[in-house]
Amino acid sequence: MGFDGKKDRERLLAVNIQGTANVVDAAIAAGVERLVHTSSIAALSRKPGSADCLDESAEWRMSRRTSAYGESKYRSELEVQRGIAEGLDAVIVNPSLVMGVGRSGENTMLLVDKIRRRRLPFIPMGSTNVVDVLDVVSGHLRAMDRGLSGERYLLTGENLSWVEVITTLANALNVAPPQRTISPGLMHTAAFFFELVARLTRQRPLITQEAARLSSSTRCYSSRKAKRELGCTFRPFQETARRIAAES
Repeated sequence: MGFDGKKDRERLLAVNIQGTANVVDAAIAAGVERLVHTSSIAALSRKPGSADCLDESAEWRMSRRTSAYGESKYRSELEVQRGIAEGLDAVIVNPSLVMGVGRSGENTMLLVDKIRRRRLPFIPMGSTNVVDVLDVVSGHLRAMDRGLSGERYLLTGENLSWVEVITTLANALNVAPPQRTISPGLMHTAAFFFELVARLTRQRPLITQEAARLSSSTRCYSSRKAKRELGCTFRPFQETARRIAAES
């Protein structure tokens, strides 16, 4: 499938929003006892330039910097809230960047594969939050059992810089981590070039401008509510990295 930013965005919005609406409608029609909806930290937004840790109370702000994925997950949550207004018992969970053993070439395993093969030339200067897939599974089950209807719960592990994430994975994989970081400006320039080439070759770009912006920004999230109300615990990323290296 060729790269088309506009069509990819439209497809993403259609699948995530209408797909959620279909699930909500089916759950109401079938009389299910409870629905746990998987959203994302991308459904939260922050004030421009803010580096504060976000929690469930963060209000949505649509802007030109909003990612298509973030918009789709936020609007998916609105479909769940619409279902709740119609009598559905539902809880929302918002995982961060999920890391764990998976199929090669898919999702976050793409990053693991590039580090293992030493094909990651540089490290972005931003930060993110990473969470173990096993803790996300546990968080879903706890939300089903203990979550309050209509509430959202952040399933977030450690707030780490991309240097820390990639270096931790490289050490677990017993390979040398990339030695260079890349500035946000250069990251955006590279993404523009990759997207231009992708349009000409009808291939997926190595990195998009949206991904460049996200990986260059500083992001922090709090899991206090999930720990307090659901009893969630989150393992350190070093443990996750070691398991990925041993089992993938």
